[in-house]
Amino acid sequence: MNLFADIRTQVIADLNAMVDAGQLPAGLSFDNVTVEPPRDASHGDMATNAAMVLAKPAGLKPRDIADALAARLATDDRITAAEVAGPGFLNLRLSASLWQGVIGAVLKAGTDFGRSTMGENKKVNVEYVSANPTGPLHVGHTRGAVFGDALASMLDFAGYDVTREYYINDGGAQVDVLARSVYLRYLEAHGQEVAFEDGTYPGDYLIATGEALKAKVGDAYVGKGEDVWLQDIREFGTEAMMDLIRSDLAQLGIKMDRFFSEKSLYGSGLIEKSIKSLDDKGLIYEGYLDPPKGKKPEDWEPREQTLFKSTKHGDDVDRPVKKSDGAWTYFAPDIAYHFDKVERGYDLLIDVFGADHGGYVKRMKAAVSALSGGTVPLDIKLTQLVKLFKDGEPFKMSKRAGTFVTLRDVVDQVGSDVTRFVMLTRKNDAPLDFDFAKVLEQSRDNPVFYVQYAHARVNSVLRKAVEAGVAVDDATLATADLTLLNHEAELTLAAKLAEWPRLLETAARSNEPHRIAFYLYELAGEFHGLWNRGNELPELRFLQDDPKTSQAKIALARSAAVVIAAGLGILGVEPAEEMR
Repeated sequence: MNLFADIRTQVIADLNAMVDAGQLPAGLSFDNVTVEPPRDASHGDMATNAAMVLAKPAGLKPRDIADALAARLATDDRITAAEVAGPGFLNLRLSASLWQGVIGAVLKAGTDFGRSTMGENKKVNVEYVSANPTGPLHVGHTRGAVFGDALASMLDFAGYDVTREYYINDGGAQVDVLARSVYLRYLEAHGQEVAFEDGTYPGDYLIATGEALKAKVGDAYVGKGEDVWLQDIREFGTEAMMDLIRSDLAQLGIKMDRFFSEKSLYGSGLIEKSIKSLDDKGLIYEGYLDPPKGKKPEDWEPREQTLFKSTKHGDDVDRPVKKSDGAWTYFAPDIAYHFDKVERGYDLLIDVFGADHGGYVKRMKAAVSALSGGTVPLDIKLTQLVKLFKDGEPFKMSKRAGTFVTLRDVVDQVGSDVTRFVMLTRKNDAPLDFDFAKVLEQSRDNPVFYVQYAHARVNSVLRKAVEAGVAVDDATLATADLTLLNHEAELTLAAKLAEWPRLLETAARSNEPHRIAFYLYELAGEFHGLWNRGNELPELRFLQDDPKTSQAKIALARSAAVVIAAGLGILGVEPAEEMR
């Protein structure tokens, strides 16, 4: 049930009727006609921009279109008033029975209320986290992990066939550094004193890996050169770090569908195949790049390289794929990896990158556009930095990793639910301040508490109702006499519930799961507002002397809890049964 979609359907039907009646010219597109909540709730329940967007192509005044459309909409029994405002905005007021009907629909559908077929089962690959396998995940990875996981869940709820994927960056020099660092811990496990030189990883997390390597190979590598042990320890260390990363992700309730190794690309022919695909399209050539910005001419030595004409697909400059010495650039395996995704038949690709990878956005979009012939969109979402605070002051933690605060440090402090919700209280490309004191406060200023408290309050109402002998199972509540809900505060909460299906689809279209967190906070605010008004007005309290009236009011409360649970489920947060 999507009331906004239903009313929009009626608006479009009336616009078509106006075309048939000669009130509008034929051939108009109604694609940009919307029906949404008005910016000011006092203006009505819904608003449509139909007259504003159609005026210019129709060659008519917006007000004239709005007046004619209002007259038609006013004949619909669901619409109690259609009022033209300003130059041509059209505000609609709806019958109370519509809002009351939403409550029954929520209770019948349960947490599937709002689930959409918008995605039409299209295949979507969401790649996120993809941290170098050189240590545990840090707090910056945490934000990308939560964002990507919530995004994947949201798209699934919106009707897409979603694959969650992790790209293991195990093909570069950083894995050699890992191997050398593990070797030092291995020597340490044999009782030797070691020193971690610049560029190695000094974190304590490698102590156990060094001991595990000793248990596996004994002293076979002691005193031996890298030619003996480097490759073996690369593989051993990488697998150990991936086990650690999988464990870190599990702390947040994240499970990937697929792990893809960068190393697997080398020697597979996939890099060569992807570059040939671009070459066949006339997009590969031998040439020279201009000097980087800020370089003096005498500092620049131009070298002929193999270049990709990425400027043909929206990039600022062409990009090298092979160096002058014949080695692949870092960009080449990235091209091959996305070529593989395209070959797997995905309809949409989404990459979640850290803010420090902003320079890769245009080149990767150009590559996917070229590889797919423009048929597979790539949306790249950047997650900005997270700053840690406590009581408003920068917060330093133990940094068991040696140089950074880990995901596990954060979760150990505040729990998975708080971590996940707070990470989604800002748009992904906005910096996030994470204050350990504030996220545990029991106040309205703490959004996760505020939303959880609303769900817990509903459960307390249900428990008291059961004690009073009132039947409050969802099947019974769905058949309650909802016409008894006629107070403005009750209908306002029901109207907020009606926004959920539209909000979900809007968030899914823009790949913005933070919208769900914002909505849940607003929904919780409407519920708490109704609860507080019940302290002043006894007729608004959920438990009344008359069981039928109680059931109707509890049905409203329970429907709010159902939608909160659905939204929290998408965000990967457990709804609270009671607050401690």
